[in-house]
Amino acid sequence: MRAAKRGSHRRARRQVATTQFVAVGRKSAQYLARSRRKLVGEFTYHDTPTFGEAQAISKFICDLFVKGEVDAVEVVYTRFINTLSQRPDRLNLLPFVPPDSQDRPAQAPGAQPSSETPDYDFLFEPNAETVMERLVLYLVDFAVAQLLLEAKASEHSARMVAMKNATDNAKQLVKELTLEYNKMRQASITKELLEISSAAMALG
Repeated sequence: MRAAKRGSHRRARRQVATTQFVAVGRKSAQYLARSRRKLVGEFTYHDTPTFGEAQAISKFICDLFVKGEVDAVEVVYTRFINTLSQRPDRLNLLPFVPPDSQDRPAQAPGAQPSSETPDYDFLFEPNAETVMERLVLYLVDFAVAQLLLEAKASEHSARMVAMKNATDNAKQLVKELTLEYNKMRQASITKELLEISSAAMALG
């Protein structure tokens, strides 16, 4: 994960220097330390990620965002596609971006935007701001939990594929060595038979 300080195009070169990184996992922390990036947080998680671990991470990055220490939170993770395919991906976690206008239903050419308002309203207790604030926190918690699970699933899949390839290669190697051994054994037996036959013929 990285919490980015956004800048104009003139400050693009300085963006890396002002980017704050949060490492999730030992290897990512080691990589960031070697590359001398600004590491502001480091988290570890079990082989089976728990929701509590995700909440600790999301609380940390939400605090950075709410306090104004960062302008945006972007997550770089391994996306699980299927058992044989995983790829690096990015997710803009904070702030939330409204749905694209392309996702809205298309209107007929020349039609005017609808100005109708619903004839119902919603009541929030204690108020809409408190409810939405809590929902946003839950949304970030579940988003981080999903990213941890996808990363762990990708890791297990990659290991499984690597072990399968290693096993297949070992079986093929054993098969080739067995065939070569049988050829050498057959040649040795044939040579011994020829020697015995030649000796018998020599003795008359």
